Amino acid sequence: MTLFSCLLVLCLLFFWFWKSTRPKGFPPGPWRLPLFGNLLQLNMRDPLKGLDQFAKKYGPIFSLYMGSKPVIITHGFRSAKEVFVTKGTEFAGRSDFYIMDMITKKKGIVAQPYGEVWKEQRRFSLMLFRNFGVGKNLMEERILEESAYLIQAFTKNGSEPFDPYEFTDGAVTNILSTIIFGKRFEYNSGFLKYLLDLIHQNIRLPAGPWALLFNAVPLVRRLPLPHQKIITNTHKMFALVEKEIEEHKATVTPGDPRDFTDAYLEEIQKPERKGSSFEEEQLQVLLFDLLIAGAETTSGTLQWALLYLVAFPEIQEKCWKEIDTVLGNKARVKCEDRIRLPYTNAVIHEIQRISSIVPLGVTRKSINDVHLFGYKIPKDTMVLVNIHSAHRDESQWKFPNEFNPSNFLNEEGDFVKPEAFMPFSAGPRMCLGEILARMELFLFFTSIVRNFHLSWPDKSQAPDFTPHFAVTQSPSRFKVLMKCRQPSEQM
Repeated sequence: MTLFSCLLVLCLLFFWFWKSTRPKGFPPGPWRLPLFGNLLQLNMRDPLKGLDQFAKKYGPIFSLYMGSKPVIITHGFRSAKEVFVTKGTEFAGRSDFYIMDMITKKKGIVAQPYGEVWKEQRRFSLMLFRNFGVGKNLMEERILEESAYLIQAFTKNGSEPFDPYEFTDGAVTNILSTIIFGKRFEYNSGFLKYLLDLIHQNIRLPAGPWALLFNAVPLVRRLPLPHQKIITNTHKMFALVEKEIEEHKATVTPGDPRDFTDAYLEEIQKPERKGSSFEEEQLQVLLFDLLIAGAETTSGTLQWALLYLVAFPEIQEKCWKEIDTVLGNKARVKCEDRIRLPYTNAVIHEIQRISSIVPLGVTRKSINDVHLFGYKIPKDTMVLVNIHSAHRDESQWKFPNEFNPSNFLNEEGDFVKPEAFMPFSAGPRMCLGEILARMELFLFFTSIVRNFHLSWPDKSQAPDFTPHFAVTQSPSRFKVLMKCRQPSEQM
């Protein structure tokens, strides 16, 4: 090797080490590799364990690199609260995530940058949700009607062990569909199965290693690698949404909106909305957001609920006895009954805590230079809040690492919700669908427990609680045996 070549290599190495040094005042973290950053240092099948190890070494605020891009990671409740609530506005931005930005064009609700357009779209969407029953008796009735279909499907299949996944998945999606499209589908509907398959793939693939590589390393973006399936699936999803919009445009009755889509299309036509953010592309992405985020999270939580019910039969029976004692022969449970069912309510919340269905939330971005626990966070820095670690914070929970409803009960047995409980995020970018999700979880859960005794069919093998990591965490598919409660037991 010539002297010139040696000097060139030394210069490149010096340049790399200089570039690898974190800016003064920036949160600490491990050394990164050229091109890949710290991506190869995380086990993408279970990155949460790796993040826990980094937190032990570097503290509750540390940094990693996705390729050349720095990312701030929080650990524990205090740092999560600081980002979500205390400095919620400063961290209310949405980080640049190339593959999602290419798909959504930063429209809708989830990927929309923080600002007046996002506020306007969120306010209007919340108003439409309320107008079409969310938080009211009308939505309660819809969920209870869907619960009856779900109970009917479980009863029909309950003579032997079966996989409840498609039924719970379909039930949750039907609630969303009635709000945004005014339609309900049978659980064996080919359209519903096709839609749900696209939703699940679009949740799983963006958190996979190929998608992360796609975002971190621009050189691979044109290669025919597996990340291209995300784009293909998204085009299929948008085609379904666009078809629904066209059908609504052809059948809408002015002044009498049937659903969310009708009402939004009417808003677009108002003269004062001309040139505003209210346009069809925004509606397409908004409906895409609602379907992806709303269906997967609640359905996944119900799957965890069924798994925990069969794994802890004593807790299942205690829920049933409380419902039986409090409600007696009352025909239907109502959301207002939550206050009289503290143990059952605690079990539902404990399932949400222990499963942490969206473990890392949705990425945030600092919209200005900001200080966080003494560190300097420059404007436009990506931030990931580790909600999973907040839900396991030993300083906040009585039983942080075990499934125990006592985490939500005081000494008198009354329901209490600790501040560290944040499955729907918190602060200004809190989940739009929290009220709906809470209604669904309570009404579906209590309807199932009232009507069935659930048991694990394979006594030789214990239930598997290993989560499948993606944007959401879901359990492995499983079968359950549901035995209808006798008339003397049923509600």
